Amino acid sequence: MKKFDDNSALQSFELIEQVEKLSTQENSLRSQVEKALNRYFNHIEGEPVTDLHRMVISEVEIPLFEAVMKHTGNNQSKASVMLGINRGTLRTKLKSYGLL
Repeated sequence: MKKFDDNSALQSFELIEQVEKLSTQENSLRSQVEKALNRYFNHIEGEPVTDLHRMVISEVEIPLFEAVMKHTGNNQSKASVMLGINRGTLRTKLKSYGLL
């Protein structure tokens, strides 16, 4: 009976790992972007689309910059290091998004 219990516990653990992995994949940034783009394409119903790259990048960059600036206490030098971009580039982008 003990062997059955151990096997059952192992199967339960493996099932939990699989569910967590699926949950993580479904909530990843990449999967959320894919879902949002699919909804966008379904919503436009064949209308012509232009400047999609700029639109998507700004939708991601704005909350990214807001979060990083908050995390660094608005220290642009620390934020630029964290983001892996030049401080001047960060300032330019913050200005363009009205965050500075």
